[in-house]
Amino acid sequence: MVRCSCVLFRKYGNFIDNLRLFTKGGSGGMGYPRLGGEGGKGGDVWVVARNRMTLKQLKDKYPQKRFVAGVGANSKVSALKGSKGEDCEIPVPVGISVTDENGKIIGELNKENDRILVAEGGLGGKLLTNFLPLKGQRRIIHLDLKVIADVGLVGFPNAGKSSLLSCVSHAKPAIADYAFTTLKPELGKIMYRDFKQVDISGFQLSSHTQYRTAFETIILLTKELELYKEELQTKPALLAVNKMDLPDAQSKFHELMNQLQNPKDFLHLFGKNMTPERTVGFQHIIPISAVTGEGIEELKNCIRKSLDEQANQENDAHHKKQLLNLWISDTVSSSEPPSKHAVTTSKMDII
Repeated sequence: MVRCSCVLFRKYGNFIDNLRLFTKGGSGGMGYPRLGGEGGKGGDVWVVARNRMTLKQLKDKYPQKRFVAGVGANSKVSALKGSKGEDCEIPVPVGISVTDENGKIIGELNKENDRILVAEGGLGGKLLTNFLPLKGQRRIIHLDLKVIADVGLVGFPNAGKSSLLSCVSHAKPAIADYAFTTLKPELGKIMYRDFKQVDISGFQLSSHTQYRTAFETIILLTKELELYKEELQTKPALLAVNKMDLPDAQSKFHELMNQLQNPKDFLHLFGKNMTPERTVGFQHIIPISAVTGEGIEELKNCIRKSLDEQANQENDAHHKKQLLNLWISDTVSSSEPPSKHAVTTSKMDII
């Protein structure tokens, strides 16, 4: 954690996923007692989601991290109703969770142009306030970016996830020979030669299980994913078989490959409650060693290849959807009867 005056943020290189801001709504305008004039309301402070915006850009553009809305206009003879003060908008990236100083969630911004009111302007002076204006709301807020990694490492404790993460990225997670060394999700970043960046994160599952073979581990992990969220089983999957530096690793790897060719032939070895509804099909199976570095470059290349293929499929699906919508729009417009105005104009042209 890094503290910098009123700013609190976590860093991964130049990456920032948390900011602390001061916000204040504008004060209301003065009322006009003699004529019963009402002062304008103070401006509000809004947090607004914008595409292609980052918290680092926000920090660099507004180093003081203070956002104050405009003051409401005073009531006067020429304008008894004072105008409202100017609102203040804080541009933030999509995927932001906004909380107050006590950790209470104010709201979330999940798509572009979503907006949340974080500090309300004060009321203008009027009869109920003895024509005296009220001050705007002061509030300390925290912006937390919900980081979504491109790749997730799934495995039981001591499978070597942290060691692998430190090999393929610049992350420095804690590594030890006991369960649950990693107490919170770790985020790393793979950098490719064409400057493509891939975020990779890991999480682990229960350690209260007996010794397992590699095939048993895959089946149990598949069942855990199914119980957690079935949608995860539809995502592209790669299998990294770690610890190939250990004795008999090659013979065990060949045994695993034989089992994965026909996994249903071995499911009878598991209890009914431990057998997943469907088995995961792996796009690539890569033997690696996080200790010696064996297979690490091949794994990184397979990750990149898989992500590129997925992106191309999503782009093709998006383009097909756009073409379908365009075709439907053209079909509907061509089937609509011409308006009376259009018919009249046509007759006039014929005459």
